[in-house]
Amino acid sequence: MSYRRALLLLRIPFSVYLMPVYWFGLSALRQPLSVSRAVGVFVVLHLLAYPASNGYNSYYDRDEGSIGGLKHPPKVSQELLHLVYLFDALAVISAVLLSPLFGLMVTVYLLVSKAYSYEGIRLKKYPLLSTAVVVVFQGAFTFLMTQVGVGATESALLDKTNLLLATVSSLFLCGSYPLTQVYQHQEDARRGDQTLSLRLGIRGTFVFAAVGLLAGAALLAYTLWLRGESRHLLIFLVATGPVVALFGQWAYAVWRNPAAADFEHTMRMNQVSSLCMSLAFALMLWW
Repeated sequence: MSYRRALLLLRIPFSVYLMPVYWFGLSALRQPLSVSRAVGVFVVLHLLAYPASNGYNSYYDRDEGSIGGLKHPPKVSQELLHLVYLFDALAVISAVLLSPLFGLMVTVYLLVSKAYSYEGIRLKKYPLLSTAVVVVFQGAFTFLMTQVGVGATESALLDKTNLLLATVSSLFLCGSYPLTQVYQHQEDARRGDQTLSLRLGIRGTFVFAAVGLLAGAALLAYTLWLRGESRHLLIFLVATGPVVALFGQWAYAVWRNPAAADFEHTMRMNQVSSLCMSLAFALMLWW
């Protein structure tokens, strides 16, 4: 029973919210893709590496309130660490089988994610440093890691427009990351974690998010224009229309009543933005 409860804290369904970077990385490549390798990369990242990171974060946070993907998280136990290390090992071994470089990148990602949470280092305590780490490693680094995993050539990886799109992924993360913290101010303050959202305040978090997301969209538009893929921009704008509408409604509600910055609204925003952006990038890939 303890392992079953611990498995919940890996929050495997929550990993779906990180899918846009995966689809974005695939859609940016201008070379034939192996379906089997793409599936393998998805399994390594979304079913093994991300859950391991989620579980490790939960072990050291020991949240008493709602967390991403779980409104009522169970108590952490030693069994959770056992599962984390098992998923770590499976992620690295599986990644190495796909590509040694991919295996190295997955290892680096897992180590950085542990430094983010581990009590002896706990990058999470530092608002600017933790934001930079998340923005780089869950954004551009994961974008390029996905491409390495599916066998991208060196020229494709280092292409100017590909690196610009990797930067776009980090800008989108920069905008959305503080929103994932906006309902946890009391919990973070209790632990002494000065998150970026806590420092910005509730309204400041929404302003920061809007600026980051607009910057990402502007660079995306410019890069797609450079690549002669303006049709892809139209796909993105149409597919993410619901995200813009929902964000605007939520921001308006929060401006009138800060209590609207709660778990339910945050999860709804995560769900809609993840699914819409994944759809946009998947359609770009298919096109």
